[in-house]
Amino acid sequence: MSKHLFGLVVTGYGVAANNRGENDGNITTLQKLLWHGQVHTTVSAEAIRWAIRYYWQRSGLPVNRIWDDDKNDHIWQDPDWTAWADGRDDATFIDDDVLGYMRADAAKEEGNEAEEQAEGGGRRPRAKKGTALKRRGRLEVTRAVSLTPFAGDITFNARSGEKGSTSLYGTEVHATRYQYGFALTPESLRVPARALAVLDAVAGLTEVAGNQSRFLFDFSPESLLLRWTDDMAPRFLYAFEMDENGEVRVPRVLERVRAGDIAPDELVVAGRLAESPDGQELKRLGATVVPGVKAGVALVQERMRKDLGIGE
Repeated sequence: MSKHLFGLVVTGYGVAANNRGENDGNITTLQKLLWHGQVHTTVSAEAIRWAIRYYWQRSGLPVNRIWDDDKNDHIWQDPDWTAWADGRDDATFIDDDVLGYMRADAAKEEGNEAEEQAEGGGRRPRAKKGTALKRRGRLEVTRAVSLTPFAGDITFNARSGEKGSTSLYGTEVHATRYQYGFALTPESLRVPARALAVLDAVAGLTEVAGNQSRFLFDFSPESLLLRWTDDMAPRFLYAFEMDENGEVRVPRVLERVRAGDIAPDELVVAGRLAESPDGQELKRLGATVVPGVKAGVALVQERMRKDLGIGE
């Protein structure tokens, strides 16, 4: 039976605010959604995946899609994914393996010689279909959702234009924490050992947002729940909550552990949550609880190496 890696991250407290984009507008907005009946801000899963790829690039891992800050665009190492077609697993890039890829090509001709009968006796050319070169991403990531509702805070700014003109615009800001989850089955990768680099990236994320409008918000985990299991369901996504004192709690995780839905020995609790009452209760129930996020990641990576037969 395959082993599955599930994770739930909550960031530290910070201020989310997009920089003004290239398009003029009166308000620089944050993405929002209705969550439990209230408006919360959110960061897309694609933005988190982008940040994971960028982390690997800056860490020196070979990636196919390289971000060039000077050109404000991506540069492809292998735009045709030839290593995949040739079956050279070790020659493939980590971002293609973990995050997937797709290139859709339109049909090269409007029609072909074959024709089909149209209504009324007329004849029309049969349209050619396009082709797609694709691989589904193996790493699944949820949207990040703020732990606190958005109160509608806006700062007002001024920008100098041509001939002494001034444009006024507002920027939405939200002081909050974000939580998001992820899932990965390492054996679904061409190179299962790359799952270790996924955990490294999650532990080391920094800015997460759209390309040139990235804002510095520490997306590395302040608290982290990891589960290495035979179970195919994560069972703890979006489980972080804020109590009346502003402390992060995980009452639903405790419920799932006590109910037997999550085996405590599958859980690693790391970061600030470790010293909380909920963290200590999970420790009493049999979970592995450590104060350091990096230490928690290292423990799960060791379990993965052992179960998957991955060398150092």
